Amino acid sequence: MAQPPRMDPFAQNLRDRDAGAAFVLQSKGEWWHAGFHLTTAIVGPTILTLPYAFRGLGWVLGFFCLTVMAIVTFYSYYLMSKVLEHCEKDGRRHIRFRELAADVLGSGWMFYFVILIQTAINTGIGIGAILLAGQCLEILYSNLSPNGPLKLYHFIAMVTLVMIILSQFPTFHSLRHLNFGSLLLSLGYTFLVVGACIHAGTSKNAPPRDYSLESKMTTRVFSAFTSISIFASIFGNGILPEIQATLAPPATGKMVKGLQMCYAVIFVTFYSAAVSGYWVFGNKANSNILNSLLPDEGPSLAPTWVIGLAVIFVLLQLFAIGLVYSQVAYEIMEKKSADVKQGMFSKRNLIPRIILRTLYVIFCGFFAAMLPFFGDINAVVGATGFIPLDFVLPMLLYNMTFKPPKSSFTYWINMSIIVVFTGAGLMGSFSSVRQLILDANKFKLFSSNVVG
Repeated sequence: MAQPPRMDPFAQNLRDRDAGAAFVLQSKGEWWHAGFHLTTAIVGPTILTLPYAFRGLGWVLGFFCLTVMAIVTFYSYYLMSKVLEHCEKDGRRHIRFRELAADVLGSGWMFYFVILIQTAINTGIGIGAILLAGQCLEILYSNLSPNGPLKLYHFIAMVTLVMIILSQFPTFHSLRHLNFGSLLLSLGYTFLVVGACIHAGTSKNAPPRDYSLESKMTTRVFSAFTSISIFASIFGNGILPEIQATLAPPATGKMVKGLQMCYAVIFVTFYSAAVSGYWVFGNKANSNILNSLLPDEGPSLAPTWVIGLAVIFVLLQLFAIGLVYSQVAYEIMEKKSADVKQGMFSKRNLIPRIILRTLYVIFCGFFAAMLPFFGDINAVVGATGFIPLDFVLPMLLYNMTFKPPKSSFTYWINMSIIVVFTGAGLMGSFSSVRQLILDANKFKLFSSNVVG
């Protein structure tokens, strides 16, 4: 006789008094929706920095570190999904990273540690997405009107206005179609950039190629750890439990399928962008490969329309990325401000939602305009934030939940990852702070020149 479908205990016990869960983290999604959300959270314009990351490592170490990072993060996210599934079967379905960590590790301070790191990462990405989108608009504008009067902060204001409108999508699940579009856009601009790099590398204006590393050993070591931090930040997301929360219960097995979809896209985009960009520019690769294709001096190394279309695709995807990483903030706001007993679109809930989300986006837009050197700051946040959330806590949560024997291979693999990536994170943080100090003389509030 078939078993009746298992009811979601969280839905029964808590959703009737938790507006953040009932509204923002609505559990209606299928596995492919989780794949769309994950891909948007991981596969973004930061992949255009991969040739620059290879510049600090060279071909062999670059391939090795990129592959290791892919394997470790997939394993890490797989373990976390298993912990979430185990808790759900045990009658404790967790839809927030902070609650999962506090429950499994049995520590109240862990709740606040996770929410602090998550807030720093998510707000940082929100600010960075608006800044980069504004920069994309500025690039398009400067090509159409080289002597035009508009400055970077004008474009940031335009982007902020669009983000305010988009922020009114009420639930994470309601972003599924946008995030599918985001997946297609990431493939689109990757293929355009790869094609542009191949064109540049085979043209008569192809730049001379030099793949040598820094001559000074100290500088070489710092560059290597900065590159590793870039890899960690690119593969990180820090919101996997919230993404898994959007799945209709039971979530068993669905997240793994979503991860497989996401990593198939990662394989196609990350490797092709890294290899083609580093092959053409070598150790002269810019931190954004589009800037290498459009040098300040000399002719463009690729057809202008190709680079322009890639910039438009990047611009459009940045809106989706900003929305995805805002969901944790919106969930916290909704939990405190909304009345779950009234409808999601009732006047009582709609007005606070519009006001609070608008204020949050304005906050991010203001800091994007004020701190155009935010790339350097975000590198520090990335190195110190993604490492504990994506490389340390999942292993720790798995060991605490499933308690593998200390003599087992799984236990020691997990502990080794914790130790190695904690060390790499500390070194990466130190390297990022060093770069922040080196660039400090270029910093200027509300400048039109982006640093970092």
